[in-house]
Amino acid sequence: MRICVLPLAFALLSTFDVHAEEGASLAQASSIPHPAVIAHRGASFDAPESTTPAYLLARELGADYLEMDLQRTRDDVLVVVHDDVLTRTSDVAQRFPGRENKPVSDFTLAELKSLDAGSWFNQAYPQRARKAFAGQRILTLDEVIDIAEGDPDRRPGLYIETKVPGQFPGIERQLKARLQARGWLDQPGRVILQTFDRNSLALLHEEMPQVPKILLLWVGKGSIEPKSGQDFADSGEQDKAAFYARQAPKDTQEFLRWLDAAKAAGAIGTGPSARRSDLGEQSYADLIQPWMNQASHARGLLVHAYTLDAPEDFAKAMAAGVDGLFTNRAGQLLRFYNRPAVPEEAQVLDRLGY
Repeated sequence: MRICVLPLAFALLSTFDVHAEEGASLAQASSIPHPAVIAHRGASFDAPESTTPAYLLARELGADYLEMDLQRTRDDVLVVVHDDVLTRTSDVAQRFPGRENKPVSDFTLAELKSLDAGSWFNQAYPQRARKAFAGQRILTLDEVIDIAEGDPDRRPGLYIETKVPGQFPGIERQLKARLQARGWLDQPGRVILQTFDRNSLALLHEEMPQVPKILLLWVGKGSIEPKSGQDFADSGEQDKAAFYARQAPKDTQEFLRWLDAAKAAGAIGTGPSARRSDLGEQSYADLIQPWMNQASHARGLLVHAYTLDAPEDFAKAMAAGVDGLFTNRAGQLLRFYNRPAVPEEAQVLDRLGY
């Protein structure tokens, strides 16, 4: 498979080529594009995360996968929401005063559908605001599948995380039932399942052994033990990104132990965190150092890192040997890979009616 990069990465290209060859054959074995463009909560830099315009934009740009976090309503419907509570990305405090800090599972689908899941984006990012984003609704899994199937010329896959799965017993079996009913389990590489939870990973593998699975990696309590022995909440620090930039696994063996656990539970790869050059939001511990990626490849594991948005960081990550990236800016990453005919985001949103 031919992989193109922009001049920014040329100085690192020989190293990149060696790692790309290793990862490409692993990806091919699971029918996964390489390097993979994973639209994190859709094209969430340019549209409200996990909403219709974000997923439509990611699809039309040409992303390989629409990424989502899956939770369950009180009346047992699978919905696509990242946060445990809804205050950041909806008007839940106005619609349901007194329940704003309740988890997603406290609300019925009808209640969730009554929320405005788009206006917050216009307020947070006025330079990217659009009137049509106001009033966007929380989506069900089936609605995101409809979007993925909605353009015969662009057929992205689904990259699905079981979010806080301990709150939703049986979600792995329920997810299998919905994917099976929609015919998505008969298409190799079209679905990738991801989780931070090793128990959920084992359950996903039990339910869907043929579907590629990724164990997400994090430095912190309950995941890779940090050398510092601290979580951000325990540190007393104010700058979260600066705190995570200093975090590292306790030692080499601790990192390798998690790779081995991923492999043993049926994963075909890991999803490690990455540190952004300018830090900021969604910058975490650097778990994509070359030795880490080499250790993953040596175990037959792909590396899909989260969540990078800048060409400088794309170049560093690919040179280090990752096999795909979660990104809020799918268009940027597609242009970095020199994919053909990647349209401008604003033009696509205009065409889509937003």
